[in-house]
Amino acid sequence: MSYVDEVMEIIRKKDANEPEFIQAASEVLESIRPVVDANEEVYRKAALLERLIEPERVITFRVPWTDDAGNVHVNRAFRVQFNSAIGPYKGGLRLHPSVYIGILKFLGFEQIFKNSLTGLPIGGGKGGSDFDPKGKSDAEVMRFCQSFMTELYKYIGPDEDVPAGDIGVGGREIGFMYGQYKRITGQYQSVLTGKGLTYGGSLARTEATGYGVLYFAQEILKLRGIELAGKTVAISGAGNVATYAIQKAQQLGAKVVTCSDSTGWVYDPDGIDVAALKEIKEVKRARLTEYKNYRPNSEYHEGKGVWTVKCDLALPCATQNELQLEDAKTLVANGVTMVCEGANMPTTLEATKYLQENGVIFCPGKAANAGGVATSALEMSQNAERLSWTFEEVDSKLKQIMINIAHNVSDAAAKYGFEGDYVVGANIAGFEKVADAMLAQGIV
Repeated sequence: MSYVDEVMEIIRKKDANEPEFIQAASEVLESIRPVVDANEEVYRKAALLERLIEPERVITFRVPWTDDAGNVHVNRAFRVQFNSAIGPYKGGLRLHPSVYIGILKFLGFEQIFKNSLTGLPIGGGKGGSDFDPKGKSDAEVMRFCQSFMTELYKYIGPDEDVPAGDIGVGGREIGFMYGQYKRITGQYQSVLTGKGLTYGGSLARTEATGYGVLYFAQEILKLRGIELAGKTVAISGAGNVATYAIQKAQQLGAKVVTCSDSTGWVYDPDGIDVAALKEIKEVKRARLTEYKNYRPNSEYHEGKGVWTVKCDLALPCATQNELQLEDAKTLVANGVTMVCEGANMPTTLEATKYLQENGVIFCPGKAANAGGVATSALEMSQNAERLSWTFEEVDSKLKQIMINIAHNVSDAAAKYGFEGDYVVGANIAGFEKVADAMLAQGIV
C-alpha cells in the first residue's frame, strides 16, 4: 500500500464522524500523490503526512451568554490551530448552527494550502461556534462575542494566531470581539483582521474575496485564450463574497444574472443590481424575496435552482457542497465553460470529477478565493507598520497576488503532467512549500 493510501485509511478510521474533513483531506492527498510518491522515503521517515492531517492544537470551550429577556444560553466553540509551519495560524471564525469540529477541521486544513498559495507567511487555522447571529439583537450578539473572546483571547496573538471573519462574522462581530480583546489585555494589537477602518482595518478587505475570485478566473481564462468580458455568469450566495464577485464581474464586462440565499434565488436577465442587493442584505438584513421590489423584471424562486440557468461561468459563492452531481450535469448540458469556486469546497467530489471529465475549466476555492486571506495578511502588514494604504494600493496588490496564484497553480499542474487540472495544481503548489518548511523545522 502506498504512503498516501495508508494515511487516507488512518483518516477514515480516526475521523469517521467528520465527513467534511475526510472529503477535504482525501481530495488533497489524492492530488499530491505524484509529489509524495517521488519523495516517499523522506516523507514516510518524517511521518510528514500523519503530522499534516493532525491539527497542532484544538481548543474547545463553552460560551455562556444572556439574551435580552435575561435567559442564559450556552454554545459550544472551537479554535483549530492546524499548521504553523510557514507562519502564525490564520483563518476565519464562523458563527452558524452547523458548526462542529469536523467542519472546522476541513476549513482549517484547506486554509493551510490556501494561505501557502498566497505567498505570504501565514499558517492555517479556523474557528467558530454553533451560535446563530440571525434574529439576534445587536446587544445579544455583543454579549455572545464578549463571552466568546473572554476565552479565545488566551490562545491568539499577532505572532501566534490571527483570526478573521467568516460566515456569520462580519464587521459588527469583529468589532465586538476586538473591543473585548483590548479590554482584557489592554493591548492594541493586530490580533484580528477584518476590523473597521477607524481602528486598523484595511481598505478593500470587504471586497477582497469576491474581487479575488474574478481576478483569478480572468487570469485562468486568459491563459486559455478566452475573454471574460461579454460572458454570462451565474453566482450563488448573497453574502460578502457573492456581492463583490457580482460587482467585480460586472466591472470587468460580464453579466451576472443570479444570486441566492438560504430560502431561494433570483434570476435577473438584465444583470443583478448590486446596490439593491446590498440594501436588502447589508442594510435591511432581509431575504431576497424583496429583490423584485427593486427590479420588477426579475424572477424570485423558492429553494435551489441557480445552476439551472444557462451561463458561461458558474461561481458557487455560498457554502460547502452546494453544487452537486445533478447540478454539474445541468451546467454541462447548458454549455458552461468554467466553474470557479468562491466559497470553501462548494462543489462535491463527484460534481468536480464530472465537470473536469466533460472539459469544464474547474478552479478550486483554495486558489480562487484566497484573496480574502491574502488581504487579511496585507491588513496585518499595515498594522505592523502603523500605516494605512489606499484602496487602489491594496486592490493592486490583491490583483497581483491572484495573478501569481493562477500562474503557480497552472505551472505546478503542468510540471507533474496534469496540465489544465487546477485542483491538482493548487494542492501541489500549496503543499510543496508547507512540506519543505515542516521538514526544515524537524519533528514538531
